[in-house]
Amino acid sequence: MKHNLSIETAGLTLEKASKALIMIHGRGGSARDTLSLSQYLQVDDFALLAPQATNHTWYPHSFIAPVDQNEPWLSSAIELIDEAAQRALGAGIPNDNIYFFGFSQGACLSLEYLARNAQKYGGAVAIIGGVIGETINSNHYKGDFQQTPIFLGTSHPDFHVPLERVNETRDILRDMNADVTVEVYENAGHAILQEEINWANKHIFK
Repeated sequence: MKHNLSIETAGLTLEKASKALIMIHGRGGSARDTLSLSQYLQVDDFALLAPQATNHTWYPHSFIAPVDQNEPWLSSAIELIDEAAQRALGAGIPNDNIYFFGFSQGACLSLEYLARNAQKYGGAVAIIGGVIGETINSNHYKGDFQQTPIFLGTSHPDFHVPLERVNETRDILRDMNADVTVEVYENAGHAILQEEINWANKHIFK
């Protein structure tokens, strides 16, 4: 299965904005849902782009299942995220003014996309997620983040995302020259916390 080309928008138009935020929803969520989170973020001067997963799921199995079990959904999802980024670039917004926000399955997809396309971005917020695959294939990852700020927030324990994978993701991103911050919240549940929103607003959407 491949995802339909569907990208919801909000905020400023791409033609009027100098910055763009790509927001990626979790399993069972929607583009509209994730766009509603923008009211809590300091992104009034951003164009907002939210790709929509077909059937509300980016890939069918756990993000730590063998990659081939999540194909062709995963590759199609990455292509859809890239389409959103290309729309921003095509409107004249440079890479270093493109930002990412993802939760859960959307955080995993965000991080996988970023690691495969490392360069200087405005910043990224990934809440409860890590790079994808039963084992990590570093051959997929290339580029230099040039100190792009990336926030990884997670609960411990989390039923879906092991803390070990969050830490492995941190190390991969740092090796690719990202400025990575990890915050672990004990028994916080599978949710976006106000503390994470506050951190993102102070350090990334500033």
